[in-house]
Amino acid sequence: MHLLSIDDLSDGQIAAILDEGERWFAYNRQPRRNDHRLDGLTIVNAFFENSTRTLLSFEIAANRLGAQVVTMQVEHSSIKKGETLDDTARTLNAMRPDALVIRHGTRGAPADVAAIMDCPVINAGDGIGEHPTQALLDAATIRQHFGRVEGLKIAICGDLKHSRVARSNAKLLERLGAKLRFAGPPSLLPDHLGATGIDEAVDGADVVMMLRVQRERMEEDLGDGPGEFLTRYGLTEGRLAAAAPDAVVMHPGPINRGVEIEGSLADHPTRSLIVRQVEMGVAVRMACLDLLAAERLRQA
Repeated sequence: MHLLSIDDLSDGQIAAILDEGERWFAYNRQPRRNDHRLDGLTIVNAFFENSTRTLLSFEIAANRLGAQVVTMQVEHSSIKKGETLDDTARTLNAMRPDALVIRHGTRGAPADVAAIMDCPVINAGDGIGEHPTQALLDAATIRQHFGRVEGLKIAICGDLKHSRVARSNAKLLERLGAKLRFAGPPSLLPDHLGATGIDEAVDGADVVMMLRVQRERMEEDLGDGPGEFLTRYGLTEGRLAAAAPDAVVMHPGPINRGVEIEGSLADHPTRSLIVRQVEMGVAVRMACLDLLAAERLRQA
């Protein structure tokens, strides 16, 4: 079993990951966190794009489950000598890891690697494709805060065109019964999404999820001046005032303060769930690693 897309998970598996994520969340707040269920297993992290939250959370998650964790130093690997991704995958597979976590800038690259590997592969973000574990941790964070996902009005706003987070969240949150709204600049909207302006999306929303503007993936610059994106498309205190009274703010990170979101909202002590998302990320990735490892051991 691989976790390349939200579509790879059954409803039962999603429910199990969310339930286990909440359990691991509580477990991770204990003074000592040394579960041994993955003793003797080796997890390899191969990140071909920069990462702080996702890479470290997978490392911490695997360590807390007792696994041996190896993080591939891509900048010092044979990729820099011209080795293909397929050949790198064959090399890693020959070392017999028990799971591979991969982030890559090319959409579909994790699936190509999974076709070569004999162990489970987890997609930690592939270009503008998907980021399934981010969507799972977002859903777990929302459910923990509200006690449910079903029926909530969730606005996902910003650079939707380049966001793998938005794609995975759209699939998962819709399956969980949320009412989704999308908003962003016209040039950053995928054709298949029925998007509105940000004011319409935020109005009455229970959750406002902002996305980073991924200028590194754009073929043409937006041409916006300082502060212009925030004024036209970003989340300000004035805009959030139109949301539901108990609405919360989310962001997958990294945050560009003063671009897609005002810094005061990102740090709000009661309305921002951004730090909680990071904490939940370790817990949900523990649940995902445990699920895939258990499946692998059953098949052994």
